[in-house]
Amino acid sequence: MGEISIKINIADRIYPLKVDMEEEEVIRRAAKLINDRIKEYQENYEVKDKQDLLAMSVLHYATAALTAEKKLVEDDTHVADKVYQLDRMLDDFFKK
Repeated sequence: MGEISIKINIADRIYPLKVDMEEEEVIRRAAKLINDRIKEYQENYEVKDKQDLLAMSVLHYATAALTAEKKLVEDDTHVADKVYQLDRMLDDFFKK
């Protein structure tokens, strides 16, 4: 569809970006999630430095992404095992 220029505010800093039109909503939502997480950390901890708040937010989302990735791999393995078992059962059935 084409690139557009947008400005994203993260931790009170503006970042000009060129993004595909289809990605704009996702990027804006991601920035909102980051800002919400920063605000939560500001309210619940005595951390005031934006760099520390950003680092804590990045750690949170990186951990969540890795956890989701691990679960996906485990789910894929489980599905593959079930497909293998089903294949063996069908094989046995048709050999009779």
